[in-house]
Amino acid sequence: MRPPSTYSSDMTTGDAALAPAAFRRAVESMRQTAVRPEIELEDLPAPQRLAPFSAAIGASVYRDDDELAVGRLIVLFDPDGQRGWDGPFRLVAYVRADMEPEITSDPLLGPVAWSWLTDALESHGAGYSAAGGTVTRAVSEGFGNKAEDPVTTELELRASWSPAEDDLSSHVAAWCDLMCLAAGIPPLPPDVAALPPRRREDPESFRQ
Repeated sequence: MRPPSTYSSDMTTGDAALAPAAFRRAVESMRQTAVRPEIELEDLPAPQRLAPFSAAIGASVYRDDDELAVGRLIVLFDPDGQRGWDGPFRLVAYVRADMEPEITSDPLLGPVAWSWLTDALESHGAGYSAAGGTVTRAVSEGFGNKAEDPVTTELELRASWSPAEDDLSSHVAAWCDLMCLAAGIPPLPPDVAALPPRRREDPESFRQ
């Protein structure tokens, strides 16, 4: 069954007032993104050592009650920047989806999956630079008392890029499109409006 939707749209963080204004604007813009009804968002605990300020959201893509893909998106902020970044912000994305074996065996899957991300960013007008990432195909086989379990194949995409501005709503929309494509769900036509996202909140997701 799909998990209950109990997310509150108000961020509750004790350290919010101590964070730089640019980071607070960026996090708030992530929460303003409208997504399609197949996606459920939630706040996640942010990584502790990658940057002075960080926040994270997670998402699941559903068709009926079946979870087709999961992912997370982390925003990092370092006023001084870091090696490999182009500016004070860095977005780190992860997407995992089950796929048919014949799809994961296609040698073009890697370039195609990467194009899902870059095309989605361009489609939403999300300016970015210094993008990099990996596409991994994982095969799981059962042995012993799990020998009868079916072989499963998955796609994993990990990527990071530097957003051109602190409004990250278009980047969240692009990441959601990427997850839907990985799940086999085509993007919405431009003239079809998305619904506000279902969300669940973790109060520890925003830290100084």
